[in-house]
Amino acid sequence: MATVLEPSLAPPPPPEEPALFKRPTETTGVWGWITTIDHKRIGIMYGVTSFVFFLLGGIEALLIRLQLAQPDGTILSADAYNQVFTMHGTTMIFLVVMPLSTAFFNFLMPIQIGARDVAFPRLNAFSYWTFLFGGLFLYSSFLLGGAPNGGWFGYAPNTSVTFSPGHNIDFWVLGLQILGIASTVGAVNFITTILNLRAPGMTLMRMPIFTWMTLISSFLLLFAMPIITIALFMLMFDRNFGSQFFDPAGGGNPLLWQHLFWLFGHPEVYILILPAMGMVSEIIPVFSKKPLFGYPVMVFASIAIGFMGWGVWVHHMFATGLGPVAISAFSISTMFIAVPTGVKIFNWIGTMWGGSLKFTTAMLFAIGFVGMFTIGGLSGVTHAVSPHDRQQTDTYYVVAHFHYVLFGGALFGIMGGIYFWWPKIFGWMLNEKLGKWNFWTWLIGFNVAFGPMHLLGLQGMPRRIYTYGEELGLNFWNTVSTVGAFLIAVSVLIFMWNVAKSKRERVVASADPWDGRTLEWAIPSPVPAYNFAEVPTVHAVDAFWHEKYDEDAEGRPVRRDTAPPAGSGLASEMGDVDASAIHIPSPSYYPLVASAGLPLIAYGMVYGRTSGQNYSLAVLGAIVLLGGLYAWALEPSTEPHDDHHDEHAEAEVVPALEPATTGDGEEA
Repeated sequence: MATVLEPSLAPPPPPEEPALFKRPTETTGVWGWITTIDHKRIGIMYGVTSFVFFLLGGIEALLIRLQLAQPDGTILSADAYNQVFTMHGTTMIFLVVMPLSTAFFNFLMPIQIGARDVAFPRLNAFSYWTFLFGGLFLYSSFLLGGAPNGGWFGYAPNTSVTFSPGHNIDFWVLGLQILGIASTVGAVNFITTILNLRAPGMTLMRMPIFTWMTLISSFLLLFAMPIITIALFMLMFDRNFGSQFFDPAGGGNPLLWQHLFWLFGHPEVYILILPAMGMVSEIIPVFSKKPLFGYPVMVFASIAIGFMGWGVWVHHMFATGLGPVAISAFSISTMFIAVPTGVKIFNWIGTMWGGSLKFTTAMLFAIGFVGMFTIGGLSGVTHAVSPHDRQQTDTYYVVAHFHYVLFGGALFGIMGGIYFWWPKIFGWMLNEKLGKWNFWTWLIGFNVAFGPMHLLGLQGMPRRIYTYGEELGLNFWNTVSTVGAFLIAVSVLIFMWNVAKSKRERVVASADPWDGRTLEWAIPSPVPAYNFAEVPTVHAVDAFWHEKYDEDAEGRPVRRDTAPPAGSGLASEMGDVDASAIHIPSPSYYPLVASAGLPLIAYGMVYGRTSGQNYSLAVLGAIVLLGGLYAWALEPSTEPHDDHHDEHAEAEVVPALEPATTGDGEEA
C-alpha cells in the first residue's frame, strides 16, 4: 500500500553555513574577549593594553633619567640609550596617548550619542588587534637584535641603510605602518558612527563636547596618517629597494623627510591633546554644577584648532634655512593658533567661575590639566618667534615644552577621565583618598621632573645626548629632574594600588554617581551589552541633566519633581523592555585572523632585505591577511538561528527624555 505524505506547514530549516564561516557565540571567558566585537569590551582592551605600554614607556623614561642624573653616566651605552629614548618617544606617542584616547572613544562615544554600537563592529575589533600586533612587533625588536634607534622622528638620511644598516629602523618603519592602519580604520569607524548613528534629536550642536573632540580628532587622523604612511613607504623603499628619496648623493632631499614628518607631526599634537580637552570639558561642568561655559564657542574653537594645526609644522624647521617669507608666514600661523586654544582655557575658567566646586580626584586632574597645559602652551608660543626658536631648537627647553603639553595636558586629562568614568566602565568606585595621593604626587613629580628642563635648555643642554661632562655644570638640575621622574613612578604605583584595593573592596557604583549631564549616566553601571534598552530622543545639550533639573526664576538648577531618583538612571523607565529581543552583533574570529597577517608581512619585509630579497614570509603574511578578509566577507552578518531583529532597521524610538531647555536656558 502506498504511503501518503501529509504536507508540512513548518518552514524549511535555514541552510547550514560551512563550519569555517560560522560565527562564534561565546560571550564570556577568554574566548569571549578574543572574539568580541562589543565596542565597550574593545575600549577596555585598548585601555588595558595601552596602560601596559605606558608602564614600559615609563621604565624607559626612568632609564633615561638615571643615565642623565649625573655627568658621565654609565647606566646605558650610547647605542642602548638611542634605543631606549627612541622607543620611549614612539611608545608614548603611538602606543600610549593615542590608544588611551581611542579606549575612551570606543567605550563612551556610542553611548554619548545614544547608539547601541559603532557603525562597523568587526572593523573596530580589527583596529584593536592591529594596534596590539603593531606594538608587539615593535617591542619584539628588543629580542631580535636591537630596537629602533633613530629617534621617534626618524630623520632621514640618518635612518637610511648607509648610516643605520641593522634591522632597528626596519622595525620602526614597519611597526608604525601597522599602527597607522589601526588608527586610520578606527578614525573611519568613529566618523561614520557619529555622523550616522546619533539618537533622534541629537543634532551636531547637541552632541556632548567629548564626542565633538572624537569627531575632530578622527578627521585629523584620517588626513594626517596618510602623510606619515607615504613618508614611511618612501623610507622603506630607500632601505629595501635602493630608491633615493632622501639621499642627497642620489638626488634625494633630506628636507623632504622633515616636511612630510612634521606635516604629520604637528596635527598629531592636536590628535593627542583634543581628546583630553574633551574629557576635561565633561569633568569641569559636572563638578562645578554648571553647564560648560560657551559650548558653541568651545566647539568652533576646537574646529579652528583642527584646521590651523595644519599650518604650523614649519616652526619645527626654522633652523633649516627655509628663507624669510616662509619663516614669517609660519611664525604668524604659530602665534594665531594660540587664540582658539586660549579661548578654551578661558571657557574652562568661566565654567568654574561662580560654580559650586567639588574637588574630587577627577576634578583635581582636570584643574591640573588646565594649569600645566597653559604653561606648555605659553612656552610653545615662544617657538613662534624665529630668533628665539633658533636658540631653543634641539635643546632641553623643547623637551620641557612638549612634556608640559603632552604629559601635563594629555595625560593629566586622561587620568581625570579614568577617575571620572571608571564607575561607569567597571561598576565600582575608585578610592578617592588614594586618588588624591595619586594626583598630588603626580603633580609635584611632574613639575620637579620637567620644570628644570626649561633651565637646562636655557643653559644650553642639547636634547638627545646620552651623557655630558661635569664641566658643563648641568648635573644639579639633571639630578632634580631624575628625582621628579621617580616621584611620578611612585604616583603610578599609587594608582595601581588604588585599582587593586578598590577592586577588592568593590564599592558598587550607582548609575549616576557624580550627578552627570550626558547620556552615559542615564544607564546602569556597568553598561549592559545593548547600551540603551530603548533609544532615547534628545532635546537639548546635556540631555540627561535637563531630565533631572529645571531652573528657578534666578536661573539656579532645581531638581524636577518628576526626576528619577538619583542614580537610578533611565533604566528605571525601561524595566518592561525585553532585553533579549535586542539585536547584538555576533562575535567574529576574522578581525583577529586578518590582523595576524600584518606582523608576518612586516617580519618578511624586515628580514627580506638581508636575505637576498627573499620575501616569502611577507607573501605568507599577505595570504593570511587576504584569507582573513575573504572569510570575514563571507561569514553571515549574524548567526543564522538568531531571531533577534535588527535594531538599526526596527528601533522603536521612545521619547525617554523630557522636552526641556537648551544649555542656555532657552526652549529647545
